[in-house]
Amino acid sequence: MDFARSLALTAPEILISISGLVLLMVAAWGGDKASRLISIASVAVLTACAFLTAPTLWGQAMGPDVSAFGGQHRADAFAAFAKLLIYASAGVTLIIAQPFFDKAKAMRAEFPLLVLFASLGMGMMVSAGDLLALYIGLELNSLASYVLASSLRNNERSAESGLKYFVLGSLASGILLFGMSLTYGFTGTTSFAGINAALSGGLPTGATFGLIFMLAGLAFKISAAPFHMWTPDVYEGAPTPVTTFFATASKVAALGLLMRVAFEAFGNQTQAWQQVVIFMALLSIVVGALGAIGQNNIKRLMAYSSINNVGFILIGLATATRAGASAMLVYIAIYVAMSVAGFVAVLLLRDENGEQVEAISDLAGLSKTRPWIALAMASVMFSLAGIPPLFGFWGKFVVFQAAVQADMIALAAIGIAASVIGAFYYLKVVKVMYFDEAVDVVKGSGEKSHTVLLVLSTLAISPLGYLGTKCLGTLADYATAALIPVG
Repeated sequence: MDFARSLALTAPEILISISGLVLLMVAAWGGDKASRLISIASVAVLTACAFLTAPTLWGQAMGPDVSAFGGQHRADAFAAFAKLLIYASAGVTLIIAQPFFDKAKAMRAEFPLLVLFASLGMGMMVSAGDLLALYIGLELNSLASYVLASSLRNNERSAESGLKYFVLGSLASGILLFGMSLTYGFTGTTSFAGINAALSGGLPTGATFGLIFMLAGLAFKISAAPFHMWTPDVYEGAPTPVTTFFATASKVAALGLLMRVAFEAFGNQTQAWQQVVIFMALLSIVVGALGAIGQNNIKRLMAYSSINNVGFILIGLATATRAGASAMLVYIAIYVAMSVAGFVAVLLLRDENGEQVEAISDLAGLSKTRPWIALAMASVMFSLAGIPPLFGFWGKFVVFQAAVQADMIALAAIGIAASVIGAFYYLKVVKVMYFDEAVDVVKGSGEKSHTVLLVLSTLAISPLGYLGTKCLGTLADYATAALIPVG
């Protein structure tokens, strides 16, 4: 019965695994001509996984015990919240990728499969209840991501981004694994619950080093400073649909995993990691804001923006409270919508030859030549800056509110000040689009699927997004309760 229950709790992962293997055979026999069919099937699989996962978030789990395979896997509401965002982000990636790669004549049947297997790894990451499950999920995601980053084989920038991501990602994985080894050595267990119990009496020096190394490895995965160096090059060089995937699904999975490790494995030792998280949060906010000011490429600017926003999200973690964790989940959900809108808008920026337009200077006067794209891009910039009444303001508000409630007023004040400073580079893009003389570089027409996604995601971050504030907050609170039980 326990084995059957474990299979039921891991149904989404099993479905993705079996479907991925079947579609792999389709790709082997059908070749690249079957890429569209495989993409459609992959989106259908992700949709089915979302339907399998949603009942857990809505309080209809299979009972109080949500642990599978001896505690290695946890199918709780927290995992469900993160997985729904991951599956949605992966589905969006597949929808926008097909037209993009078809235009470049570079679509491969393996692409949707890599997205599918990366999503499988991400699902394992946010459901991990053990260091071994954590590492397997992380590496499954990472190996697929390295290939995705370099999926434009004839493009030097894409190949370079894949290589940099691989080298630095391998280093981060080694650091993380070393930290896990130290943690196991000083606690005698790889289970999060076991580690938490073993450290209830105090944190040995060796275990402290293990915690620090694990935080350093995970900081790379979320592109938090000072482990952010890969982000601008990979975001710029990778194909835009892949960059969208990294900015949404990968970010959700890595942040979810970090929350699991902090609250479940080291929940009794918050004072040990709290100062480290505060340092990473403040440094990420500053590095992201200052690094973005001098950027001339819109994708590099979005990369530094992601570093900046990770800093704000980490403020929620730094509070070490349920309110802070709930605020993190709200911010992550809003950030996914903002990232989708931003990168889909970038996909629609094409010149008369159909080539991608990425230079910010080429957006001059876009409000006169492509007013609707300019409006959507301006909405994204204002929302990322946290300017009301756009939805990005609410994400920052709940995080700062949690910091104030945790008596971290200085941290909240610094974050608010840095947010104001960081607004400069977002407003610079708006200024170029609306007040500079038109250069009329953006002339190409976009795909209908891209336009529909842009409209939907822009509406989500518009003032209309506040209509779902209560529902989103309730779901985040419920997911947080699964991660940090009452009492």
